[in-house]
Amino acid sequence: MKAYIFPGQGSQFPGMGKDLYEKSAVAKELFEKANEVLGFDIADTMFNGTAEDLKQTKVTQPAIFIHSVIMAKMAGIEPDMVAGHSLGEFSALVANGTLSFEDGLKLVYKRALAMQDACETNPSAMAAVLGLEDEAVEAACSGVEGEIVVAANYNCPGQLVISGSNEGVARAGEVLKEMGAKRVLPLPVGGAFHSPLMEPAREELEKAIRETEFATPACPVYQNVNASPASDVDTIKKNLIAQLTAPVRWTQSVERMLADGAAEFIECGPGKVLQGLVKKIDKNAGVGSVEI
Repeated sequence: MKAYIFPGQGSQFPGMGKDLYEKSAVAKELFEKANEVLGFDIADTMFNGTAEDLKQTKVTQPAIFIHSVIMAKMAGIEPDMVAGHSLGEFSALVANGTLSFEDGLKLVYKRALAMQDACETNPSAMAAVLGLEDEAVEAACSGVEGEIVVAANYNCPGQLVISGSNEGVARAGEVLKEMGAKRVLPLPVGGAFHSPLMEPAREELEKAIRETEFATPACPVYQNVNASPASDVDTIKKNLIAQLTAPVRWTQSVERMLADGAAEFIECGPGKVLQGLVKKIDKNAGVGSVEI
């Protein structure tokens, strides 16, 4: 069985998507549609913008979404299951027919703006913790009093991202180093994604999700919040709404997909980060990317 997987924020790069635009009529059509939906020339920013231009959350998220959806369409094979890392879950929901490209892009843009606002309201941070068991990281976070800091991204064994207030992440980081973490790396993101500090963004996105038409998917999506397959529209919506303040259970999602018969994971989107994570979760898993 083939699983399509979709990356999240951080996989962007200058010039992304230009080769797709030049080689594919479908890509060209979707880029032009995206410019219309967003009301600005995102294609130009993706093709010609600097790394700094692409770092803006309001650009990063739709850019990765557009690139990922185009690659899934170019793959030419219908997936048996899909999953996406954080933002990538929206790309996955277009790939399995739950959302139209236009509606998915509108939700992603709304999400990006809401998250940016939440970050500006509550300055906050994320850091990757390397070399410790998940339980140790969770314990360190829960031991920080008076500040918000939580386990946010379960990326693979030995790699867990924490998220919270600047002080909370700093204090947890010191504890984690004392516990034997190989490294605690601050991440270049706008704020505390997948933590309670994203609650204002979650509330804003919830309204947009509830007003958007979702179709019954052609194959199940393995969602971040519970690492379980979903095909029921109401369940998918509920989990998508919860995603902004809940952790991304990527390790558990990949393990569940393998248990359910995934023989090959095809990464659709810029970069190969997820292929690397899948291999760290199970060295025998088959991985690949879309040939363009």
